[in-house]
Amino acid sequence: MVTSPSTLPAGCNLRWDLRPGDMGAVTRLHGILYAREYGYDCTFEAYVASGLAEFALSYHPGQSCLWVLEREKEIVGSVGIVHRTPQEAQLRWFLLHPQIRGLGLGRTLVEKALQFCREKGYSRVFLWTLKHLCIATHLYSARGFCKTEEKCHLLWGKTITEERYDLTLKP
Repeated sequence: MVTSPSTLPAGCNLRWDLRPGDMGAVTRLHGILYAREYGYDCTFEAYVASGLAEFALSYHPGQSCLWVLEREKEIVGSVGIVHRTPQEAQLRWFLLHPQIRGLGLGRTLVEKALQFCREKGYSRVFLWTLKHLCIATHLYSARGFCKTEEKCHLLWGKTITEERYDLTLKP
């Protein structure tokens, strides 16, 4: 399935029909950008790959979804919803290539994911993010997410602070 809402720039489309190569492309985008922007090592890419592999192997279209944002047939962004319980979903793999940031596409992706959660009857959504991702955490807070947990540890070749955000969905 492909959608080209008017909020997308020319040449971009957002789709959720998983195709061969999508998981690898999303993993690669995360690995390259987080290494370049934050100095993360290859264990971060392995972390993303393992989560996406688990997602693909247990994929249930009615409960989970991965959207990929393409620009001229290249994946430049993503966001996913993973079923955790009948009431709770997890938002994962939210990322935009730097060349398309600042256009409101992050808001579009997160809103699409939350709309899916409402349609599927989830009452709660949570996510884990990194403290230094200020624009993302601002976006989550603006959508009603509240920080509920914080932990600091050595991951991906760095000492990082992870933050959990939770959102109770209104019917």
